Amino acid sequence: MRPSVAKASSAGTPADRRWLREALRLAARARGLTAPNPMVGALVVRAGRRIAAGHHLRDGAAHAEAVALARAGSAARGATLYLNLEPCAHHGRTPPCVDAVLASGVRRVVVGMRDPDPRTAGRSLTRLRRAGIEVVVGVEEEACRRLNRGFCSRLERARPFTLLKLATSLDGRVATRSGESRWISSPQSRAAGHALRRSADAIAVGSRTAQIDDPELTARRGDRVVQRPRRIVVDSRLSLAPSARLLDASDPGRAWLLTAARAPARRRRALEAAGARILDVPLRGEHLDLRAAWKRLAKEGVNEILVEGGGGLAAALLAAGLVDELHLFLAPLLIGGDGAAALGSLGVDALAGALRPRALAVRRSGPDLWMVAEW
Repeated sequence: MRPSVAKASSAGTPADRRWLREALRLAARARGLTAPNPMVGALVVRAGRRIAAGHHLRDGAAHAEAVALARAGSAARGATLYLNLEPCAHHGRTPPCVDAVLASGVRRVVVGMRDPDPRTAGRSLTRLRRAGIEVVVGVEEEACRRLNRGFCSRLERARPFTLLKLATSLDGRVATRSGESRWISSPQSRAAGHALRRSADAIAVGSRTAQIDDPELTARRGDRVVQRPRRIVVDSRLSLAPSARLLDASDPGRAWLLTAARAPARRRRALEAAGARILDVPLRGEHLDLRAAWKRLAKEGVNEILVEGGGGLAAALLAAGLVDELHLFLAPLLIGGDGAAALGSLGVDALAGALRPRALAVRRSGPDLWMVAEW
């Protein structure tokens, strides 16, 4: 089940909706950088003119409303504050943003959606109203929830919003029988894949993919690395080599290995020395319990995760109901039945048991087809 999505709201005036959409555009500038926090944009508007703006740049930085109100200064008095998310009401690395809003002297606050975090969850809205500030909630709410779908998923379902990316031939193969896989998809599709990486908090692969491909799991534009999301390997036996490129001893803790408690202590020490963070996950039979693993990732603050293979991990996540979107890049070539399959076994005996998405969209990506299936 996906995080709940409110129906499109008619709350607010046409001007409110226009300014709220601008706040959303500001918030989206920090896509992939704010977890465990949400993406938030803020605007201070008076008499139809923007006075100041701000957005949350990254985890640990000042919150959007604090930035915008500080920039507005005394000009905020009597103005309208636009936010895509309710101001926080709790102490974290920064003081409660609702205090800054109350102190600013704004006359009106327009909020896209209530904060699903139980530490706030409407408390700020109540405080603002009790202080005599006009509060409008639910403006462009569906778009607000869509932007922060990972944040909502983590808080409402206790797991990250999960995207699965596969690049295959027309007959569902990801490599030839000799193992050659670079490149099945087109340059356009690979660029789209890196855009997906830039939007995610973390990128996950299975241990076999990590060993065979030895990926860095960075997000690039052309040959330039522009973002380094958290790297996650599902590796029940800690078989990853300490020399793997996704590990970096100078940046410890950015690569996480999900493993079983019984994994060898010697391997643990070697991988930790190479920069890995080891997270123990319960077993379900002979394999890691992926539902428990994804719950652990949520507790660690991962809002949105992109999974890039391999076939066994992809099939296991689909079978466990943990995939929210499948991005399938379908290249116009045939490899044959002796090539490597994109998916492992799903245990489907009858068509009635086949996995069927609730929505499907298809577009072109250079010579490839880019199919997005939603569950």
